[in-house]
Amino acid sequence: MKKIKLYILAFSLLSAGACTNDFLDTQMKTGSSEENFYKTTDDAYKALVGCYDGLQVVWASGISLPVAAEVMSDNTFGGTGNSDGFGYQMIDEFDKGRSPSDQDLFGDNWSAYYKAVYRCNMFIGKMDQIDWKGNTDLKNTYLAETRFLRAYLYFDMVRLWGNIPLLTAPSSENVPQASPEEVYKLIAEDLKFAADNLPAVAYGAQSVANHGRVTKYAAEALIGRVYLYYTGYYGKPDLAGVVAKVDALAYQEDIINNGGYGLVDKFEYLWPYSLNNYAGEDNKETIFAIKYTYTSDYNGNTDGNHWMVMNGIREQWSYPYGNGWGACTVDPKLWAAYSDKDTRRAGSIISIAGEGINFTNQSKQREYTGLYQKKYIPLVDAAGNSIAVSSGGVNFMVGQFQDYVSIRYADVLLMAAELGSSKAQKYFDDVRKRAYGSNFVSVAVNAANLLNERRLEFAGEGIRYWDLLRQGVDVAAATIAQTTDVLNGGIKTTKTINSANITTTKGLQQIPNTQITLSNGVLKQNAGW
Repeated sequence: MKKIKLYILAFSLLSAGACTNDFLDTQMKTGSSEENFYKTTDDAYKALVGCYDGLQVVWASGISLPVAAEVMSDNTFGGTGNSDGFGYQMIDEFDKGRSPSDQDLFGDNWSAYYKAVYRCNMFIGKMDQIDWKGNTDLKNTYLAETRFLRAYLYFDMVRLWGNIPLLTAPSSENVPQASPEEVYKLIAEDLKFAADNLPAVAYGAQSVANHGRVTKYAAEALIGRVYLYYTGYYGKPDLAGVVAKVDALAYQEDIINNGGYGLVDKFEYLWPYSLNNYAGEDNKETIFAIKYTYTSDYNGNTDGNHWMVMNGIREQWSYPYGNGWGACTVDPKLWAAYSDKDTRRAGSIISIAGEGINFTNQSKQREYTGLYQKKYIPLVDAAGNSIAVSSGGVNFMVGQFQDYVSIRYADVLLMAAELGSSKAQKYFDDVRKRAYGSNFVSVAVNAANLLNERRLEFAGEGIRYWDLLRQGVDVAAATIAQTTDVLNGGIKTTKTINSANITTTKGLQQIPNTQITLSNGVLKQNAGW
C-alpha cells in the first residue's frame, strides 16, 4: 500500500534525546556515534532517511500543525469532547485563560521539531567526511533534500511561534531567540539551494521508489509559499533579501511548464473517502507529502498518522467515516461560503443532516455544528471496522496511514496567479473549472477572489490561517473574530472569539512554558501568553 517507509533508525544520531532535562538536549544515548558513523554512502542514505523520519514524527504527539491551523482559522472551532479539557478552545480563542493548565500544549511538538532539526544539522555537518566515491551529484542531492527538510521544519516553527532559537549546527546550547528575518533568510537559502541542486525529473518520469522524497519542484513550490507568507505577514518587499517576487513566480512557472503535474479529474477523487475512485497516494497533483504508514505501535514505532483521529466524528462511525475525538467542528460560515454548484463543499465537509447520518452522540461533542471535516478523517468499512486496523495497524488512534499532502498542484496554479503571471486568469480558471464542472462561469482574477478561492480549495488542509495572517494581523483578527451559538453536550452555548486576543498575540501561539523554564529565562514568551 505504501511506496516508501521511513522507519526510526536505531543508531544514536537518529535517536537524539528530547528536551527533558536540558534546553534542546541532544545527548547521544546508545549505538553508533558521530565518530564511527558517516563514512559510506550507505551511512549517508540511512542518515537521510532519519531526516525524513524526523519530519514524519513532529506531530506524533502534542498538537499537529494541520489541525491547529484549521482551529486557529475561521474554518473550524476547537471542538473535541464535551468532557475534555479546554486546550483546543485556548488555541481557537487565543486565550490562555481558557485552559490555564495547558501551558505546554505544544511542548511535545517543540521538542520533536528541534530533534528533527538536529538530525538535519548533524547530517549537513558531516557531508564532507563521507566517502562519496566521486559521486558529487549524489552528495548534492542528499544535501539539497536535507536542507529542504530543515527549511520545512523551521517554516512550521517560525509561523507558529514567531520567535525561535536558530540552530544551524548540532548543538545543545542555550541560545536566545533569533529575529524572524534571520530564520527566514536560512529558510530561503536552504530552499534555493534545494531548487538549484535537485534534478529536474518530471512527475511522470519519477520512479515509484522515489515518491515521498523531495523534488526540485517541491522546493520551488515551497519557495512560493514562504515568499507569500513572509512578505505579507512582515510587510517586506522580498524574501529576506534572497528571493525576489519575479524569482518566486519563475519557480512556480517552472513547475507548471516542466514539472509534469496536473489536476486530478474530480475534486473528491483526491481523498481516500472516495474509496474506489480515490486517485491514490502520490497522484499527479501531489507535489510534496509527509508519508505515513500503519505500522505505528506502542513500542517506539511512530510511522503512522497519529493526528487524523482528532478529526473523526465524536465516538461514532458512519460508513465510510470513522470515529474519533470530534476536533475541528466546521463553522457553518464555511459551508455557507460555497456555492451550491461547487463540488468542493461536499468534497470537503461532512454534513450530518445532508448525508443522512444518524448522529446520536451530541451529548459527548463540544461545539457541535452538524458539520465535520472530510479530507483527513479515519475511515471504516461497511461493518464499522477501522480500515487502518484491518490493514495491520495495532490501533485506530495511531495506525492511520493517510499521507498529509502538504503542497498540491492547485496551490502552485493559484500562487502563480497571485504572483502576477501573465496566465493568471487561465490558472485561476483551471482550478475553478474542476470545482464547478459544467456549471463553471469565469470570474475575474483579483486579490480578493484569489484568497476566497484558496479558502474553498484548501479547507481542512491547514492553509487558510496562514493565508489570513499574511493579509495582516488586523485583517486576520477581524475575519476570525465572532460571537456565535454552538452546542456543548447538546446545550446551546455562546462562543466568543475576541479579535483583541489575536492582535495582542500577533496571531502567534504560546511557546511551551517548560522550555522557558529550562532555558533559565533566556527564551522570552510571546505577547499575550
